[in-house]
Amino acid sequence: MALDYLDFDYSEDEDGNGTWDAMASVADSRWAALLEEVRQVLHWASHNFRGRRAPLEDGGDWDYDLSAQDDDHGRALRIRWDRAGDAVQAEAPQPGGYGTVTLTLTGNTAFGDALRQAFGLE
Repeated sequence: MALDYLDFDYSEDEDGNGTWDAMASVADSRWAALLEEVRQVLHWASHNFRGRRAPLEDGGDWDYDLSAQDDDHGRALRIRWDRAGDAVQAEAPQPGGYGTVTLTLTGNTAFGDALRQAFGLE
């Protein structure tokens, strides 16, 4: 799957666990497309590593953090991933404005290898 908006930066801890940070800022007209891309990544993770989402220090294979903001007004936007409904629900930025979504994934080596392969990450 190709990603058009999310460009992940990678870091690794001393145990080989990885962190992938992505931030994407788009005009309000592209907001729905960005949220769909976030949904695709989280759907993939939850489908391929079902039941194993938890902080790594608690024995999970992967976890995530998701946030959004209205760039023009500098305020946080409500955003959440509804796993059961397979949807990302979020407030939109002001009409004519820009919004930013930040997605951080953490995962063990198996998760990282699969993530790289699925989305062509380096």
